[in-house]
Amino acid sequence: MVSRFRFPFMALAMAAYLSFFFTSPAMAGIIGSISSPELQSSDTRAGDVGKIQAALENEVVQAKLRAYGLTQEEIQSKLQDMTDNQVSLLAQASDDVLAGGDGIAFVI
Repeated sequence: MVSRFRFPFMALAMAAYLSFFFTSPAMAGIIGSISSPELQSSDTRAGDVGKIQAALENEVVQAKLRAYGLTQEEIQSKLQDMTDNQVSLLAQASDDVLAGGDGIAFVI
């Protein structure tokens, strides 16, 4: 009697094993496009320059820069001469000014 149930039981066990452990959920989604590094760099730089311009409009920052003897033209020319890394670093520092900082961290 045991030999009679051995094969159907084994077949049922294998079917259960294969159906429960070898299935994986199907996952689908939209894949984002990857732009070229030159385009990413220009977009990032433009965003960072926008952040810096917003921070330069702060009255406290303008007063500090005037105290150091810098004019608006000098500031703009220095901003144009900066590398991408320098602009990124300055934009990160300007986030503190925009968040309500006193401007000293920006000047330093």
